[in-house]
Amino acid sequence: MSKGFFSVPRPVNEPVLSYAPGTRERAEVKAMIAKMRSEIVDIPMFIGGEEIRTNDKREIRAPHEIKHLLGYYYQGEREHVVQAIDAALSVRRRWQDLPWYHRAGIFLKAADLVAGKYRAKINAATMLGQSKNIYQAEIDAACELADFLRFNVHFMKEIYEEQPVSSRGTWNYMEQRPLEGFVYAMTPFNFTSIAGNLPSSPAIMGNVVVWKPAATQIYSAAVIMEIFREAGLPPGVINMVNVNGPVGGKVMAEHPDFVGVHFTGSTEVFKKVWKAIGDNVMIHNTYPKIVGETGGKDFVMVHPTASPKQVATALSRGAFEYQGQKCSAASRAYIPKSLWKEIRELVKNDLNSFRMGGVEDFRNFINAVIDEAAFDKISGYISNAKRDGIEVVAGGNYDKSKGYFIEPTILRTDDPKYITMQEEIFGPVLSVYLYDDDKFEETLDMVNHTSPYALTGSIFATDRYAIELAFKKLENAAGNFYINDKPTGAIVGQQPFGGARASGTNDKSGSKLNLLRWVSPRSIKENFDPPADYRYPFMDEE
Repeated sequence: MSKGFFSVPRPVNEPVLSYAPGTRERAEVKAMIAKMRSEIVDIPMFIGGEEIRTNDKREIRAPHEIKHLLGYYYQGEREHVVQAIDAALSVRRRWQDLPWYHRAGIFLKAADLVAGKYRAKINAATMLGQSKNIYQAEIDAACELADFLRFNVHFMKEIYEEQPVSSRGTWNYMEQRPLEGFVYAMTPFNFTSIAGNLPSSPAIMGNVVVWKPAATQIYSAAVIMEIFREAGLPPGVINMVNVNGPVGGKVMAEHPDFVGVHFTGSTEVFKKVWKAIGDNVMIHNTYPKIVGETGGKDFVMVHPTASPKQVATALSRGAFEYQGQKCSAASRAYIPKSLWKEIRELVKNDLNSFRMGGVEDFRNFINAVIDEAAFDKISGYISNAKRDGIEVVAGGNYDKSKGYFIEPTILRTDDPKYITMQEEIFGPVLSVYLYDDDKFEETLDMVNHTSPYALTGSIFATDRYAIELAFKKLENAAGNFYINDKPTGAIVGQQPFGGARASGTNDKSGSKLNLLRWVSPRSIKENFDPPADYRYPFMDEE
C-alpha cells in the first residue's frame, strides 16, 4: 500500500449570497420553497443505515403558518436509543481504523454538498421548519454548516500534526485516539449548523455518535442526514433518533460505553444531564467528556462617547434578528441617560420599519417564534412587564391565530434587577436600563453581577480608556466579547464560540479546542539504544 503525508484544502469561510431581486440564488430558493410547500415529507429515524418508523407519527407545521402541514416524523422510545447505541458500537472499530484522510474526504464532500447542490434545499427547510428569513437561513444552514465541516477537517489535521520533541537516541510521538465508546449529541432548534456540527465534529475525529435533534428542527435535520449519506458516511457512524430528552438522556447516562455528550440547549436541561452522568459515573468504562453550550443573557454596554446610530443598529439587529432566538442575542442594554433619547428614536424608527410575516415573502425581516410553548413563555414575560408598570418603549403585541408572531419589544426598567434584565427569555424582547453618565464604572460592576450567564456581550465607545476598563471589568462576563459590534454573529475560525458560568463549558465550537475534547491522546516513546545496566555514572567510585 502506498503512503504519504497528506494536506487538506485550506478552509475559507463560505461567502454569503445576497438573494437580491434578480439573482440566481433567489430564484432557486424560491422554487425550492414552493416545491417543499407542495409536498408532505415523511421523516424516519436513521439507525445503522436503516430508516426506522414507529406507530407514533407526529406533525411538522410551519411556525409562521400553523395551518400548513410540512410533513411527519416518527417518535421513538427507549428501545430505539438502545438500538442506535448498538449500531454505533458495532461499527466503532471499523470507523476508527479508517485512515483520517478518508474521514476528511467524506466531510469535505458534505461541505461542498451543503454549499452547492443542497444549498437551496437546506435553506428552504430551515426557513419553513424554523421560520427563518432567507438571510438568517443562509448564514446558518448553508454558510456556517459548510464552515464547520471544512474548518473541522483542517483542525483535525492540525491536531494530528502537533507532536512532542525528541532527544537524541529516542523518538517521541503522539497519537490522538477516538474515545472508547459512543458520543451522544443533543442539538437545539435554532441553528441548523449546530445541529450538523454537534454530531459531525466527534465523528470527524473517529468517534461514533447517537444524535437527538430537537423535535422542532427535525425538518432540516433530515436534510443534514441526506447530505451525510450522499457524502459517503458509512451506516451507523451517526444515528439520528427522535425521542423525548429524558428518555434518551437516561439511556445515555446509564450505558457503560457512554464516553461523552455534545450538547447545546437550555441551562436547566444541561444541569440535569450533568447530574445524570454523575449519578452513573461508577458504571461508565471511562470518565465521560461533558461539552455544553447553554443559555445567555447577553449585554450591550454603551459609553457616553458611543455613536448613537451604531448602537441603535446593533440593538435592532442583535436583539431581533431571528426573533431573538439566539443564545447570543442582545437581551439587556445599559445606556447612558445623555444618549437615550436619540438611541430610542433611532431604534423605534427601525422597529417601525420592520415587516413581520411568513418567510416566503422576502420583504419580511421578522418571522414567527418556534412553537406555541415559546410563544406563551415570551408573551408571558411581556404581559407581566405591562402588569408591573414597566415602560413598553416599542412593540408589546402578539398573536398566535395564524402563526406564532410576537412584535419586537423594548422594555425600559428603572430596576436593574428586574426579571427581564436577569432571565433568559429567548425571544424578541430587549430590556433597557438607563444609568447616570458619571456612573460608567459602577454600571460595569452591575453588568458583571446581574446575570448568572457569561456567553456574549459588547461595549460601544470611542474612548479607548473606557473600552480598556470594560475589557478588564467584564473579563469573565462573556466568552465572546465584542468591541463596537453587536454580540451576535460569531464566524467559524474567526471568533470561536462559547461561554462559561451558566452558559456552558466554553469549549469553543469553531476551533480546534472543541475537537480536542473528542480524542484521547497516547504518548509513545521509542528508545533506540536501551540501557543494559541499571547502574548510573554517579555510582562509580572516586
